[in-house]
Amino acid sequence: MAPQREWFDKNYYEVLGVSETAVPKDITRAYRTLAREFHPDANPGNASAEDKFKEISAAYDVVGDETKRAEYDQVRRQGPMGGMGFGGGRSGAGFNPGAGGYEGADFSDLLGGMFGGGGGGRRGRQTRGRPPQRGADLEAEIHLSFRDAFAGSETALHLSSDLPCGTCNGSGAKPGTAPTTCQHCRGRGVADDNQGMFSFSSPCPVCAGAGSVITSPCGSCRGSGVERRAREVKVRIPAGVDDGQRIKLKGRGGAGRNGGEIGDLYVIVHVDRDEIFGRDGKNLTINVPVTFAEATLGTKLTVPTLDGKPVTLKIPAGSPTGKVFRVKGRGVATKKVTGDLLVTVQVDVPTKLNDEQRDALEAMAAAFPAAPRDYLGV
Repeated sequence: MAPQREWFDKNYYEVLGVSETAVPKDITRAYRTLAREFHPDANPGNASAEDKFKEISAAYDVVGDETKRAEYDQVRRQGPMGGMGFGGGRSGAGFNPGAGGYEGADFSDLLGGMFGGGGGGRRGRQTRGRPPQRGADLEAEIHLSFRDAFAGSETALHLSSDLPCGTCNGSGAKPGTAPTTCQHCRGRGVADDNQGMFSFSSPCPVCAGAGSVITSPCGSCRGSGVERRAREVKVRIPAGVDDGQRIKLKGRGGAGRNGGEIGDLYVIVHVDRDEIFGRDGKNLTINVPVTFAEATLGTKLTVPTLDGKPVTLKIPAGSPTGKVFRVKGRGVATKKVTGDLLVTVQVDVPTKLNDEQRDALEAMAAAFPAAPRDYLGV
């Protein structure tokens, strides 16, 4: 392809935030990250974000293509005049730009190969076209009961988003028709600006770089190939999902453009509180009230669990209020680990007593030492 004028003053590596020695995988990763951040669908009405997205796409269109990148690097190293120097001797000979060495090469062939102008330089050019644009990543929220989050569930989300047009299947053309090759650029997507020996290229003003034009636009999407409509997305919630957790549904986001891949959908989970159980990481927690006599003399408690199978817990004599007992393997179960059930006993202090209860407590108080706070020294 013919080098663009901005090749000489724009560093596409800096635009993508990568080094000039970056491997293709790192360049693609950087492009996708930036494209997701500045995509117009993710920044509606933000002109600066749209300009940045165009700049990122233009940079990736060059350095993301192995052939274009090699030509871009060569042009950047040699500068606008390619480091051209002419030695004496026969006409057209002695051309030696830097260490590359083109001794004896034909000058017009060299210019045609590098700048796409003159002689045979126009042969074999690649079609530029619009680069594929990945669809926007979307977010949705879902509210679950504590017990549904513990056990896992399947539900459905109802949302509206950009999807491939159902009428034209994303082509943008009216059913029964198809995009036609742009006659202005002959399908290349670029137009040449000939300036003497040099030929610079810019996006075709007729097809805007697509290489094709839609003469009969689809009436549903007006030629864009995408339409906004309501849809239902089924979501499988894994057991043990926590409040605030994000679940990624790959390929369920916004529609891509120009053949770009569909974005992802991120589901943010909100878990309601439960009247009985709490959660501490992978552990479930529960507070169980006991009487003073049970805590003092010891007892056996039947404790409920979220899986519906109660457990019997032995409380030793003299257990203080706030004592925590661990029941192994009865907490939150995930694919990697299963938590425990943490049972906290709390001595229940009655607020209302009848005469018989009061007499019993006064007799008990008389039977116990009256100085449990002597260690305080007051």
